[in-house]
Amino acid sequence: MEKTKTMEHQDGTFESHLTEMKGTDTQESVNSSAVARFKSIKRARRPLSAQEYIDGICRGDMSILSQAITLVESNLPEHKQMAQDIIQGCLPYSGNSIRIGITGVPGVGKSTFIESFGVIVTAAGHKLAVLAIDPSSERTQGSILGDKTRMEQLSIDPNAYIRPSPSAGSLGGVARKTRETIILCEAAGFDVIFIETVGVGQSETAVHSMVDFFLLLMLAGAGDQLQGIKRGIMEMADSIAITKADGANEYKASIARAEYSSALQLFPKHPSGINPEVFVCSSIENKGLEVIFESIKNYIATCKSSGYYDEKRKEQASYWLYETIQEQLQYDFFNNQAVAQSLKQFENDVVNGKMTSFSAAFALLDLYKGNRS
Repeated sequence: MEKTKTMEHQDGTFESHLTEMKGTDTQESVNSSAVARFKSIKRARRPLSAQEYIDGICRGDMSILSQAITLVESNLPEHKQMAQDIIQGCLPYSGNSIRIGITGVPGVGKSTFIESFGVIVTAAGHKLAVLAIDPSSERTQGSILGDKTRMEQLSIDPNAYIRPSPSAGSLGGVARKTRETIILCEAAGFDVIFIETVGVGQSETAVHSMVDFFLLLMLAGAGDQLQGIKRGIMEMADSIAITKADGANEYKASIARAEYSSALQLFPKHPSGINPEVFVCSSIENKGLEVIFESIKNYIATCKSSGYYDEKRKEQASYWLYETIQEQLQYDFFNNQAVAQSLKQFENDVVNGKMTSFSAAFALLDLYKGNRS
């Protein structure tokens, strides 16, 4: 219904100056019929068995692979056994990929490098899986998971699979779940796997324990290059790549290459017997990337012929056995009912100086062991 406002003029006539139209009704922000339809579809979907997950992964079904990885990453008790059954079933089909860990100082351009480098890998006929670890908030445990959106070319490449995962505060982002995800990706047919770490820190030790080749990305012209990274990280590196070697930065990159090459001569001999190389590259101009990939393939071939490749894989399997035991014991301890009920009181006693940290810890351990027997 229209409402017309009029006003009287000096000559006594009336004329409409404004016409108000009835506003439209406020629309629902959520389509209720679509929600009901989605819920009915979700209810109708039958949960997959472990064998169906295994069969789907082995035939390269990316949807089923993603669902399986979600089960592996889940902390829900009902998902743990299913995840382990899937991993055990996929184990015979795994182990045949080149596992490459990629880390670097903040601002080095890891995501840009991984995308350009990944395109080189898939163009060579390989199937690539990228496990990108996004740092989680210490306060909310939330993650942006933006790596996939930054890798525009790889995200539409049919021979590439990108899986961003939250670090959830576990060793800076890399732990047992990442290693188990590698097994699933290998069973799905991926023969090259990248693991991108959160950044230089504790996570590098964990990554080094699950990859065949550890690539360290560094910047040129950032000042005090050799002091910008921990010595231990450089000792773990199988190669160093100096990124952003383009334009005016190209000369600085060549200087940095000479500095790093000299520094590596002072380090102990590499366990593989192969001296780490230093490369310069540009992810924007795609310079030097093919040389790096060829170097990695040559390194793997040499390690396989010398026996170091198999020896390292066995050491890694042993390392993750003990890491998993420690992780599960810690989980079991803190989820023990008796411990959960008493932990806060013991903590208050320690904080207030009534007990030492050691005596409180041993008392809680005795409580845990007594409650389990």
